[in-house]
Amino acid sequence: MMIRILIADDHPVVRRGLGFFLGMQKDMEITGEASNGAEALKMAGDLKPDLILMDLSMPEMDGIQAAKLIKASFPDISIIILTSYADQDHVIPAIQAGASGYQLKDVDPAELARTIRAVLNGEHKLHPKVTNHVLAHLAGGKKETNPFAELTARELEVLKEISKGKSNREIAASLFITEKTVKSHVSNLLPKLQVSDRTQAALLAVREGLA
Repeated sequence: MMIRILIADDHPVVRRGLGFFLGMQKDMEITGEASNGAEALKMAGDLKPDLILMDLSMPEMDGIQAAKLIKASFPDISIIILTSYADQDHVIPAIQAGASGYQLKDVDPAELARTIRAVLNGEHKLHPKVTNHVLAHLAGGKKETNPFAELTARELEVLKEISKGKSNREIAASLFITEKTVKSHVSNLLPKLQVSDRTQAALLAVREGLA
């Protein structure tokens, strides 16, 4: 199955470079290019890509606002942030906006391709610098109440597996259940934890010491 990708970046050279490399991958195709967040939002609705590579600093509408609106209207579209910023002021809002991955622009092209495949396989992929920022931020806002009180025993098991970065298929194999059942548990546990995606669920599990 081909992975349909939309590239959103205000630099034409970056878009062309990404398009050239990713277009050479046997399982990927570039469905469109957007030069700002507003274009990305419109093209997300028109093209329905599987995944959007989103820059943060763009004119008209930045990547964070675009990600929020896209995830609100098209929750099945995965978003990977690809930017030069690795500080908390950019990282945290991007994750909160629903990004499933966060990579820096100096990432090795092959690693970017692996990140895309992993995210489409249900995993969350953050650059090591980004992970440290996120965990530090979450540790500073630790809640006294038990955030997992509403989860069933099986949902807790699934959450632990999610926090290890496993895909739905890997979780199913580990717990000896079907992949469809895993998806059902994930859909049920996200609203209970008051998070929008599995990346935020995994980070919450790490923060609270469940992982």
